[in-house]
Amino acid sequence: MTSETYLDFCFVRKQSGSFSNEIEEILKETFGKKRLNWFLEEKTIEGAEMVIAEVKGMSDWNSEEETINFLEQNAGDKFWEYLQGYKMFIYPVKRGCNSCGTH
Repeated sequence: MTSETYLDFCFVRKQSGSFSNEIEEILKETFGKKRLNWFLEEKTIEGAEMVIAEVKGMSDWNSEEETINFLEQNAGDKFWEYLQGYKMFIYPVKRGCNSCGTH
């Protein structure tokens, strides 16, 4: 079953430049085989770089727990080193319109 997938990640590190390029590569490695797209927004705050990654599309995960399990198995060390926060919503697509009781 496919699900509408919305993931927001906040990545932070000391300022050294090209952070959004590194996050782009991390996301390609992690989600490259999924039907997901992302938008990155980079900010610099008091000697630190922050990238907000909005990831969305269709996935085969049916819950947030399944998504976290996928990340634990597939995300690399840099993903976890930089990750400071996340928010996720997984909406499984239901068959039919639910108005007549058929699936």
